[in-house]
This record gives sequence, C-alpha cells and structure tokens, in this order.
Amino acid sequence: MLSPLTVAIFRARDDALRSAEALTQRGLAVALAPVVEIVPTGAPPPVGSFDFIVATSAKAVALASPEALAAARAIYVVGETTAAAARRAGLAPQAVAADIAALTPRLPPGRALYLAGADRKPDLEAALGASAATLIVYAARARPAWDETEARAVAAASAALHYSERSAALAVALAQTAGVAAAFRRMPHVCLSRAASAPLARFGVRRALWPAAPQQAALLDVLESALADHVGL
Repeated sequence: MLSPLTVAIFRARDDALRSAEALTQRGLAVALAPVVEIVPTGAPPPVGSFDFIVATSAKAVALASPEALAAARAIYVVGETTAAAARRAGLAPQAVAADIAALTPRLPPGRALYLAGADRKPDLEAALGASAATLIVYAARARPAWDETEARAVAAASAALHYSERSAALAVALAQTAGVAAAFRRMPHVCLSRAASAPLARFGVRRALWPAAPQQAALLDVLESALADHVGL
C-alpha cells in the first residue's frame, strides 16, 4: 500500500489543524510548519458606544475580551467559521457573508466596532469609514525558525499550501534559514490567490498555482491536480 502524499502547511497552528482535517479527508498526509504564532493583544475596547460589531476572522472573535464582545448586541461576520465562533461566544450573527464585498452592503447605519488582527487588508476599514473603530485583538508574530522536525518534514513534502502573501514570504525565509531552500523550490506550491504566490515567484519556485476563486474546496482541487502531475499519477 502506498503511503499518502504529504502536504506542507504554514498557517498558524489552529488554522493549520483545520486545513489538515480537510486534507486527511482527501487521503493526504500533512506536515505542519507554522510560520507565525498567534498572540492576543489584551487591548481594551475603545471608549464610547457601538451599534454593532464586525468580524472577518474567527480568531478575532475567540480572542476578544468579554468587554469587547459586550460592546454591542449585534454582530456581522465574514465566513461560517467566524459565525460559529460568534455563536460559541453567545452572539447571534445578523448576517454572514462570503467576503467583505458581500458583507458591507448588509451593514446597518451606526457606529461599528471592528474586531481585527494586526495584519489585515484595509478593505473593510475603508468601507466602514470614520464611523467605525478598530480593536486589534491579536497579532500573528513571525517565528524566527522551524525546529529540526519541522524543517525535515517540509523538505520531504510532496507539495506546499499557502493561504496568504505574508505567510508565503515567511515560509520562503524560514526555508532558507533551515537549509531546505532547494527542496522548497522544487515542490509544487498551491496558493489561495495569485497575490499569495508573489513571494514564491521572486524566490524562484518552479511551479505555483492557484484556483479561479479563493475558496477552500477549489484550492484543494488544484492541490490534488498538482500532486497528480508532480508524482506522475
């Protein structure tokens, strides 16, 4: 019986474990090599009252203080994972959208409290405008190095999976630090978006691919196709 092909994942550990579950369901093995550690900031909510809360990340909800979650009774979220985190925190999402563009037209008037990570795109804050306040709930702190087990697992992987441009750039840096750059370049890299592939192209990765839409199922379909081509299945 053939051993399952192994895919390297570089997300923060909790996120990586969710990805790993989806991969094992497809008969793939996983090499976890996180490039960041999630660190709560402990920041208090801004002064003033809020009409609703907005969150685009399950981590932002899970790591928010009780005071922040109590800032408003209504919450609007991006993604079912974020919605589930809100429900676990005792909040019932008023709207659950697939992305920020779909969420913003559904937001009510009033002052919003945006629960966010330190590293984020400016799209939602630009859409919310001056009526919103942002609370930085957590930071994704870059790790200085992989341990020896993680480095060996990355070097032996059949492919790599990337979810953001920042994590791809950090993976490149850690692969160089660990001395596994050559193996890292050779394997196929599957990215959630074209933007996420940019650091890989600069590093000389031979093959980087991404789905037509930034969705998990499409991402894993591209991954399976890349693996089949790579090992000649």
